[in-house]
Amino acid sequence: MHKHRSDTTAMTMAGLNLIQQALSIYDHDLRLVVANQRFEDMFALPPELVTPGASFGETIRFLATRGEYGAVDDVEQFVQDRIDLALAFEPHYLEREMANGRWISVEGSPIPEGGWVAVYTDITATKRAEQLLRTRSEELSEKLLTHAEDLSAANRKLASTVTALEEAKRQLTEAEARARLTAEMMPAHIAHVGLDRHYTYSNRRLSSVMPGSQPDPVGQHAAQVLGEQPWSVIGPELDKAYKGRASVFEFNHEPSSRRIRVALTPDDSTGGVYILSMDITEETQTRAALQQTRRREIAAQMISGLAHDFSNLLTIILGMQSRLQRMELRGDADELITATLSAAKRGGALLNRIADMTGAREVTPRATNIRAFLRDFETLASSALPPNVTLAIDNRIDTGALMLDSGMLQDSLLNLVLNARDACEGSGAISLTAHSVQNTWVEFSVCDTGPGFSPEALEHGFEPFFTTKGGEGSGLGLAMVYDMTKLAGGRASLTNCDSGGQVSLRLPLRPAPLPVEPGLVLLVEDSPDLRASIRDMLIGAGHTVIEAASVDEALALAQQIPDISLVLSDISLEGEASGVDLIDRLPDPHPPCFLMTSLPNSHDLFCAGQARAPILTKPFTGDELTAFLSTQPSPSSG
Repeated sequence: MHKHRSDTTAMTMAGLNLIQQALSIYDHDLRLVVANQRFEDMFALPPELVTPGASFGETIRFLATRGEYGAVDDVEQFVQDRIDLALAFEPHYLEREMANGRWISVEGSPIPEGGWVAVYTDITATKRAEQLLRTRSEELSEKLLTHAEDLSAANRKLASTVTALEEAKRQLTEAEARARLTAEMMPAHIAHVGLDRHYTYSNRRLSSVMPGSQPDPVGQHAAQVLGEQPWSVIGPELDKAYKGRASVFEFNHEPSSRRIRVALTPDDSTGGVYILSMDITEETQTRAALQQTRRREIAAQMISGLAHDFSNLLTIILGMQSRLQRMELRGDADELITATLSAAKRGGALLNRIADMTGAREVTPRATNIRAFLRDFETLASSALPPNVTLAIDNRIDTGALMLDSGMLQDSLLNLVLNARDACEGSGAISLTAHSVQNTWVEFSVCDTGPGFSPEALEHGFEPFFTTKGGEGSGLGLAMVYDMTKLAGGRASLTNCDSGGQVSLRLPLRPAPLPVEPGLVLLVEDSPDLRASIRDMLIGAGHTVIEAASVDEALALAQQIPDISLVLSDISLEGEASGVDLIDRLPDPHPPCFLMTSLPNSHDLFCAGQARAPILTKPFTGDELTAFLSTQPSPSSG
């Protein structure tokens, strides 16, 4: 690499030495960058002043002292004046006579990065021809001679101007190319439309931001490029922009099921409009999940106090009814007491379901094989169906594993299947379809052959306590499904299919990362039985395992064995040090670190570990462990 750079520099200098002009380039610190041999010869400069890094001021001082600029009373002031001019460098062209009687033209041009380039041309022959013309052409008038000289000088200056314009054109072309490259690299669609609604400029991101749009829109009307539904949203906002009103808005792009943010900025110079469009689907999914989490927190705060008082009342009622049962009352009293106890117990069960819905629950996506998940779900759900109600599952997802909270998804789908079972009233068919939507969502739809949803149910079905089952229903089933779906950043909808009612859940489609490559794992676990079980899981996944029971043992092994590919440690270990301490004590750089624990997520050690590495809660299966090790490693790993 170094030799190649040296060869290139040598060839460049050889080329510069072949030109007839002298050339010098100084940087913004007034240090010489490059000068050709002609520059050294023209001004008879010593080697130290034509070596890269030579001071411009020292060069001027040398030339002034030698008389190159004529009689100079104060050399230092003259040098400082020239330095000040150089620091405020402007393009120029001039001609001057040197001390040796030769004439040169000096053409200077600034460099965008700072500094300047100067070209010196020997014009002695031209000047002598002009002088000879003046001396020997007595017939010509003084005015004509002067005009000829001015014309010659103007031609030389014009040539200099043309050179400067060519350089400016080159720099402008490069700047335009850089701007275009930047626009192409941005993960957004950048465009401009004229007054006639036709695109005058567009980068190549439109079809990636809004799939289904025409990829090359320049020259075409925006309505034809975008399609009917997007244009129905963007068109009215564009009309406002033409009236000078900038706007930023979001809309659902129905052809791709994506969420798009659009910014419109009026172009005052042409009357057109600049358009910036971005795909914010993932941002919207995350935002929805955060909003749902906040709603749950608020609901939990409101309900917890009411639930506490209600629980106390139920406890009093149950206690009093128990006392009444022990009394000798009339025969019909037992029936009333039993009914009261049953109602109180149902109230307690309802409180538990409310607590489940509003209590803390975290979404923990894991790599999930949809085919295996649906196979297991079919076994689980079929056992809860009567003989005359069938369940058919149609899996249309052909991608690999997806990142899903399989526990939440299983609870939601089971709830929907049980609701569909009740809608079938003892006989019918239930279908569960899984498919991807525009590589943005994974959708699960449960459809039954029941009577379908009433208009009221379609509008209020997801609201807590809304039920069509009378006293038999709690009205929390669909509300819990909606809650879990929103927590995952998804969407839930109620519709009627051809045969009956249908509930659809859309979850963000996130392909699971590739499984971690088999390697040497340092397993740190103080329970021998549990350590042996986890070791078997790791070996089954293709890993080689070395084991430790404490932080000190693990650190010793980490120092002695350099080929450890990852560290898997329990948080609670033998001795005073924890798995969190182990991560802190490992020298950087260290392998990716993962933690496991049975501690509650409110524990101080759990919170401390969560800030350092991914945490897998116990118990877990081999598949769950393999999926877990494919997540992001410890942020402090090297």
